[in-house]
Amino acid sequence: MFKNRFIKQLLSSIFDLLPILVVVLFFQIAIIRQPVPDVLHLVLGMLFVVFGLALFIQGLEQSLFPLGEAMAYAFARKGSLPWLLVFAFCLGFGTTVAEPALIAISDEAARIASQGGIIADSEQAKSSYALGLRLTVALSVGVAILVGVLRIIRGWPIHYLIIGGYCVVTAITPFAPADIIGIAYDSGGVTTSTITVPLVTALGVGLATAIKGRNPMIDGFGLIAFASLTPMIFVMAYGMLL
Repeated sequence: MFKNRFIKQLLSSIFDLLPILVVVLFFQIAIIRQPVPDVLHLVLGMLFVVFGLALFIQGLEQSLFPLGEAMAYAFARKGSLPWLLVFAFCLGFGTTVAEPALIAISDEAARIASQGGIIADSEQAKSSYALGLRLTVALSVGVAILVGVLRIIRGWPIHYLIIGGYCVVTAITPFAPADIIGIAYDSGGVTTSTITVPLVTALGVGLATAIKGRNPMIDGFGLIAFASLTPMIFVMAYGMLL
């Protein structure tokens, strides 16, 4: 059964990546009119991507999604709101700190900041800047998941919270340092990636399913929206404080 599911997922990954390959080859050959550089490495890299994507999806289905839903059910049955909120915060914080996309953009931001003279051009300064940015974003996502869990429990309308959050983003943007605004806005996107999304989504859906009177389709989704919103506020505030 596992073998058949993996083969189906492998074929699905090939079809998912096929449009990207077609677009790249079309523009390379028909528009730029140059031969494809290093064909062997290109083919090998695409094979790695296909296998990696298939394994990643398989891992989500067998591990991360069931784990998140099981934890949500357990906390809902236990009926302990403080511990549920602590778990939500720690889950948001922990998954974001380990997010590869956030690590990459933090390192790149530190490198550019050192080149622009914003921080000292030393490994210690760049490491400190990158770590501070990662921890700030992780803290913001922890708060976001905590607020999102409260919304599911209390039944608050999601649009009020989202509109209010973006009003705060708009209000503080003119006061934030110009060199931090772009990083803040991008941080909201990179946090919701390979590790954060599956666990947070599973937590929301599992919690909405376990709580009586909540609809998983209406109340279970929306946590990712908070995780994308709060980093913008926290990173701009981080830049203003520094």
